[in-house]
Amino acid sequence: MSYSSLSSIPGIEDEAVLLRCRESNSVLLTADKDFGEPVFRQRLFHSGIVLIRLAGRKPESKAEVVVTAFAQHADNLSLGFAVLSQRALRLRKRPL
Repeated sequence: MSYSSLSSIPGIEDEAVLLRCRESNSVLLTADKDFGEPVFRQRLFHSGIVLIRLAGRKPESKAEVVVTAFAQHADNLSLGFAVLSQRALRLRKRPL
């Protein structure tokens, strides 16, 4: 599993982001809730998505939570759509 940054491509469509991550077998780390639409309604295949929901935390604190979650759950993150919140990491696995 790898991680890639698409931040250098402003305005890229969500579907293009998912395709690029899938082609590189990368987990998408995002704060953009819009990725739920193509994944759940359109059933677009992906290589794992982690939605970060850590509002109100300082960037350094968010980074610590993300690093800890990835260290503890790295083997499962490519299996579905995860939401990382203050309390937990919830993973909804892709249908087979």
